[in-house]
Order: sequence, then C-alpha cells, then structure tokens
Amino acid sequence: MYFIEFLHQVVATVTPIKMSVLFGGVMLGIIFGALPGLTATLAVALLSTVTFNLPTDVAIIALIGAYVGAVYGGCQSAILIGIPGTSAGAASVRDGHQLAKQGRAGETIANATMGSALGTIFGLTMMLLVMPVMVALALQFTSIEFFLLAVFGVLICGSLTSDDLPAKGWIAGILGLAISTVGIETIQGYSRFTFGVPELAGGIEFVPVILGAFAIPQIIRGLRDSDGRLERSTVLSKVWPDFKFLGRCKMLIARSGLIGVGVGAIPGVGEDVAAWSAYDATKRSAKDPETFGRGNMRGVIAPEVAANACIGGAIVPVLTLAVPGSPPAAMLLGAMWLHGLRPGPMLAIESPEVIPQIAAFLFWSAIAMAICGLAMARLSVLVLRLSPSIVLPMVAMISILGSYSLGLNIFNVYLMFGFGLLAFVLEEMEYPVAPLVIGLILGQMADIGLRRALLSAHGDVFSFFERPLALVFMALILYSLFGRSRIVRHAFGMLFGPLRRKGKASEV
Repeated sequence: MYFIEFLHQVVATVTPIKMSVLFGGVMLGIIFGALPGLTATLAVALLSTVTFNLPTDVAIIALIGAYVGAVYGGCQSAILIGIPGTSAGAASVRDGHQLAKQGRAGETIANATMGSALGTIFGLTMMLLVMPVMVALALQFTSIEFFLLAVFGVLICGSLTSDDLPAKGWIAGILGLAISTVGIETIQGYSRFTFGVPELAGGIEFVPVILGAFAIPQIIRGLRDSDGRLERSTVLSKVWPDFKFLGRCKMLIARSGLIGVGVGAIPGVGEDVAAWSAYDATKRSAKDPETFGRGNMRGVIAPEVAANACIGGAIVPVLTLAVPGSPPAAMLLGAMWLHGLRPGPMLAIESPEVIPQIAAFLFWSAIAMAICGLAMARLSVLVLRLSPSIVLPMVAMISILGSYSLGLNIFNVYLMFGFGLLAFVLEEMEYPVAPLVIGLILGQMADIGLRRALLSAHGDVFSFFERPLALVFMALILYSLFGRSRIVRHAFGMLFGPLRRKGKASEV
C-alpha cells in the first residue's frame, strides 16, 4: 500500500529547496557524528530549534538528513583516529582503525559509507513492509495498552543501556517519569509540583532537557579531559568502495540489517546496541573469528549496516505509537510535535502522506550520505584536528540559543543547564541518561493512559487482565524486570532441567 505512494514521494522530493536542505542536513550530521563527543541526538536537537520556522516537510527532511548523517559520521573518526565520534561508531573502531594503520583507510571509509547507505535503504524497506501491520495493531490500543507500552519502553531502555546494573537504568527512567508529571495535568486541571513557579505550569519542555542532557555532559568532559589537538590522523588512499567485496557480503548485509531493524524497534535502545549486536553475530558466524579486531573488513561493514538500518526500525514506533525507538528518534518525535504533526495510531488516517514521505526522505538521505561521505572523507582529516576547546564552546553557544529560541523564554536556558548538570552527575555515577529522557517523553502517555483506564473501568484494576494485548505487555514488563534474575533462571532450571537431562539420556 505504501510503496506506490513512496515512489511518488521519491519523485516529489526532488526540488531545489528540499535537496539543498537535505544535503546541508546530511553534511552537518556527518560533521557532528565525526567529532568525538558530539552525538546524533545533539545534531537533531540543535537542528530542530533552527528549523522551527521552516515548513514542516522542509524541516523534517533536514532533521532526517542530520539523523542519518550523524549515525554514519561516527565511523570516520573511528577509522581515522581510533576514537568513535558517536557511540554507534564504537563497534567500528576495532577493525576499522587497524585497517587504517595498514594503509587501507580510504577503502575502509568507502566500504563503511556504502554499508551505511545500504543499511538505511534496508531499514526504510522494512519500515514500509511492517508499517501497515503496525498501524492496524496500533488502532487496537486502548488507554491500558498505552500505559503498559510506556512502562515497558522505560524499563527495557533502562535494562539495555545500563552498563552494570539494570536497576540504575530503571531508576533513571522512573526519575524521567516523575519529572514528566510537573505542571497542570490534562484530565482535571490540577497543578502538580510547580512550587509556585509559573513557568512550570505548562510542564517541562523536552527540547531544553534533551539539549542539556546530551550537550552539557559532553562539553564538561570534553573540556576537562582535553589534552590539546587530536594529532593522530591518516593519509587517505583512494576513497572508493570495493563493490565486488560488498557483493560477496550480501548475506552479512541482510543479517546485520535485520538485527538493526529489530533493535531499533525496541523503545529507547539505540544504534550502538544494534552495531555491537551485528558485530558479535558476524564474528560468531565467521570462518575466521580470530581475525576480528586485527583488521577484518566485515567487522566494519556489519556494525555500520546495522546502525543505519536501526534508523528505519526506530522510526516505526515513532510514527505508529508515538514511542521513540532510540534517543535521536526521541528528538525527532519532539520535532514532529513542534511542527504540528501527531505521530500515533491516527497519523495514517489524519496525515496519510507522512509515512511514505518520511520513507522517501530516508531514501534520499542514504543517497546524499553516500555522496557526501565519500566527498568529505579528506575534509574529515582536517576537521578532526580541531581542538575540543574550540568546538565545544561553539556547541554550548548553539545549545543556549536553541533553548532560548523555543518561545524566547530564558527559563528554558535555566532548564537546559539544570538538567545538563543533573545528567552529568548521573553519568559520573554510571546512571544512563537515555532512560531519563525516554521517561520524560513517555511520562504523559503513561499518566494519561493509566488514569483514563481506571476512570473508564471505575477503578477496577482487574480490567487490565481482560485484554490480550495488555497481557502481552505485562509479560514483557515482567521479563524486563526479572529476565536477568538468578531466581528466575534457577526456577527455569528446576522446571526444565529434568526434561533436558531426560532428553540427553534418551539420545545416549
């Protein structure tokens, strides 16, 4: 259903203004992705404030271009200097930088560029395939399912983004849910947790929070840990992909693309998990796993394909359920709200052209990324030599202007700095920030969903157990809470251990 309209939108997107904005967004995203410390989330967040007064379609194509370019851009610094520009590019360091040391930097960047472009196209293709099913499923959601979906999104994000203890991620997510309750609630009009501050009556603006949470900690750490210029750089050879080698990697590309789309559809996880999952799967299935980490080209292509395929997977829940699949997708969701779009189950009915239009934007972003990535490879060597003491203060200034431009309200600047310092303290204590942001975004959905469900059921909690979808989400929530628990594993071992031993005995 969407493919015909997608082809129409591919042609309709080719206008001088849209193409110029698209290429500008992609190049900006590549620069943000290549500079260590800057992220795809920050690129989309800063650009969303700049494009606030642009037409909706022009603004969205700029944001998607920056999103795609930034996720890819991290591989350039990972290959050239061994420092990933983004967390998604970390998986490309192990083999990419080793290949660069062997004098194959140009070939490696070119193959990574084509892998990222193919991953983006794979992701948008899967997005178009699963979107009708997701739309039909989303139309079956009631307030109960939306509440449980929001809780599951926060918990699973906390589980997968915390390095040591899942509980730290859950605490960060619950903190985000609590912060989302500030302001006048929408059902009965009560003022909650405003403490007499009139600026808090409308709630916490998510754009300053996201800018502060992702920009301020990077700025503080970058200036604190900076030791001057990044002197390590590589002289590039011919920057051109090996199409014969890429053709032999078609199964690897398909597998990594599926991993990326699957991980992207999980709320709040992100491209870095997709990249590492694809790298691990490729290494496990390889005939020469001992060569990974020493300069295996497949160890670069797999994570790059998965990271960019994750974009299409992350946009699926954004458009159908208004649930972000990754931190950059969360910022994209916020930008859509700012421009008057209402992602969710009714989007396909109210604005049926949006879904194929965004798929078309992704397609042209992949093409622009391939062109700009190959063309800017040599420029990246020069840009990466810039001192963090020059780049990071510029990012701070743009963040301040972006927060203030949202309603020309100085209080948003205070919010940005306040949440930036909070995010820095949390990260220093090894609490992930992504669940806090996801909790803030999904908090209103959880609050309204729970209260409407209880009001319609006259306070009967057992009504939650009468809907099959609600039972599925409850099972997922329980698994995210106790799936890693030793008690659960021990219980499963007691239940199924005798069966396994019996099966092994019968085989003997």
